[in-house]
Amino acid sequence: MPTALITGATAGIGAAFTRRLARDGLDIVLVARNLERLETMADELTTRYGVKAEVLQADLADDAGIVKVEERLKEGVDVLVNNAGFGNNHGSFLEVAIEDELRMLKVHCEVVLRLTYAAVPGMRERRKGAVINVGSVAGFFSLGTYGATKAWILSFSVGVARDLKGTNVKVMALCPGFVHTEFHERARVDVTGVPDVLWLDADRVVDTALKDLKRGQQVSVPGGQYKAIVGLGRFVPRNLAGRLSTRTGKRYD
Repeated sequence: MPTALITGATAGIGAAFTRRLARDGLDIVLVARNLERLETMADELTTRYGVKAEVLQADLADDAGIVKVEERLKEGVDVLVNNAGFGNNHGSFLEVAIEDELRMLKVHCEVVLRLTYAAVPGMRERRKGAVINVGSVAGFFSLGTYGATKAWILSFSVGVARDLKGTNVKVMALCPGFVHTEFHERARVDVTGVPDVLWLDADRVVDTALKDLKRGQQVSVPGGQYKAIVGLGRFVPRNLAGRLSTRTGKRYD
């Protein structure tokens, strides 16, 4: 039975990936910090879809947690979804504690690098597998440390995908905009001014991602509105696009 490992698996886009891949018949390795939520979701997947659901409690802001997931990946998985992430809304640069900025860099960049590095060799050897790294539309614009980490995910994913050409191992960056999840509430981001047209459904985001992955896309931007935003952004100076993006919604998921 093919197996998928998803980080940040109990909420938002991660939970949507978890349920969709279980519905498609994959066994699931769930990675998150909250053991109670992990066990509840594992029971749901087993009962509803009849798949094996393995619980892996790990804090990916901590080296011990990263190592735990690396070791599981080296045992072999068919799909890796690097979804774990968070946002800060405590002020502009120099107003945010350096500890929070470094934690974001670790979770968004170092974790994605290390887990991809742990998973891909086995996939390449078996000549099959896929890695989906969840970035953001923010990665196309200048939006502080958050946007910078998401830009890194985008560039890293495209680069690795090119390096693995011909191996039948796919790597793709998923770059959604605003998605109805717990993300903004947890980050204490005020999104009351975001127009309804900019909101995406997590299940549809996952559906688009898997279709794009199957087509061999290296970057997936769900939603026609965000494809247009990204396309127009190429013709607008990055500093101006960043200011406009911040005014309309502060941060993307």
